[in-house]
Amino acid sequence: MARKNNSKPEPIIEETTEETAAEEAVAETISKEEYDKLQAEYDSQKEQFLRMAAEYDNFRKRTEKEKLATFDNAIATTVEAFLPVADNFALALASGVTEGEDFRKGIEMISTQLENAFRQLNVQEFGERGEEFDPQLHNAVARVDDEELQEDQIVSVYQKGYRIGDKIIRHAMVQVAN
Repeated sequence: MARKNNSKPEPIIEETTEETAAEEAVAETISKEEYDKLQAEYDSQKEQFLRMAAEYDNFRKRTEKEKLATFDNAIATTVEAFLPVADNFALALASGVTEGEDFRKGIEMISTQLENAFRQLNVQEFGERGEEFDPQLHNAVARVDDEELQEDQIVSVYQKGYRIGDKIIRHAMVQVAN
């Protein structure tokens, strides 16, 4: 048979009081110089810990940024391989020469699918007639006089430009107004 233990646990207050008294006794034995030395060592360790925590945070942010850049670079390389196909579809649609209405609809559908795929990959087109010429985005191959447009506006686009965020995949090849 199991016996019931009816005894109550003894309070630990006496031990706590004894421990506090022991700590006070040790504190009284440490000189001011030793206390200052320990405090300086503590401050040094704390500063070293904070620096290490900041370095780790910077490392984490930098690797995250590099990972995103690597992803964008991979997309840019892949999209760059498909740009001649997109250009050929645009040329086919712009030429107006098709063997039949069904053929033209097929070309339009494929072109739309390609544009949607680019949109899903956050690839943006740029380089439209009337836009302001920007040498960071556009490659001017000719200058012409145009009464309708102001100076340094795009007259016509030979090849559209593409970018992902700030990364230029291909500069737009344009003709600029004088």
